[in-house]
Amino acid sequence: MSTDIPDDLGVVIKKTNGIYTVYLNGHNLDCTLATRLRKEFVYEADNPHAGRQVVKAVKTSSHVDPVAVGERVQVRPADGRSGMIVSILPRRNRLARRTAVPMPSAHPFEQVIAANVDQVVPVFAAAQPPPKWNLLDRYLASAESLDLPALVCITKLDLVQDEGGQVEPELQAAAGVYRKIGYPVLFTSAASGEGLAELRQALQGQISVLVGKSGVGKTSLLNALQPGLGLRVSAVNPSTGKGKHTTSYAEMYLLDGGGGIIDTPGVREFGLWDLDTEDLAAFFPEMRPYVGKCRFGLDCQHDEEPGCAIRKAVMAGQVSPHRYQSYMRLKAEGYFYDH
Repeated sequence: MSTDIPDDLGVVIKKTNGIYTVYLNGHNLDCTLATRLRKEFVYEADNPHAGRQVVKAVKTSSHVDPVAVGERVQVRPADGRSGMIVSILPRRNRLARRTAVPMPSAHPFEQVIAANVDQVVPVFAAAQPPPKWNLLDRYLASAESLDLPALVCITKLDLVQDEGGQVEPELQAAAGVYRKIGYPVLFTSAASGEGLAELRQALQGQISVLVGKSGVGKTSLLNALQPGLGLRVSAVNPSTGKGKHTTSYAEMYLLDGGGGIIDTPGVREFGLWDLDTEDLAAFFPEMRPYVGKCRFGLDCQHDEEPGCAIRKAVMAGQVSPHRYQSYMRLKAEGYFYDH
């Protein structure tokens, strides 16, 4: 972490039960949040030449936490172990998702997963549970929309290798699709140590956020990358094939050689937030060159219209049929829920 910052500026590395752990000057402080930071002020606009703004209303958010892990904050220390967050610096970027709605009449809202990150690392298991490529496509589209680089990490490689160490052809082919697009894909195994050196190098000096479903091996990966963490690991349920939620809150772990990894709770739903479906093809890099080149231009839905450049690219093998189906599913549904 950088040390050339004012003495009262720190980085939020964990939040749970209303307490925010802030890394400040080489130490961790457990902080509360100033009440005013949860309030949104609505100002009068009738006198733009007035010397001061007049507050018309004050709204308190009951469901949106204004602080995310990775946030740069100003802290007022109370003693050597606690303090209060009094100011939040503007974000450089954010990774966010659309929340689920418990009933049709409810409205979704934005949930910021992490702030001020350098790269997104979607983590998928080679097996137990099997990879869900549609979900990966959603992670990648979200990262593209926020102009964040992405690194795809496949864990539990030891479960799909033969006696000679070769990976299943189907998994190799799937990885090849993403590599052809330009996404780096690393095969790793916390059990055998394979691929960990390459992953450690890719994470060095970066603030990386890990995203993935429960049970894919994020926690085991962290334990292997940074010995001594001793994080709890839960096995995949043999009956359902789904992972248990080992990680219940987001937390940043600082790496010995510089940088940090933000681990996030496993989620089965990852809805894209504030992403116009008309612009969606632009966030699939292999489709981007064809946007606007259809017979009907930007009005083309890329479904059954004649003269669609994207569908033509699929037929020519320039766009993966699987990725095209992911794109169409995203357009139709807007979010993905894996039962």
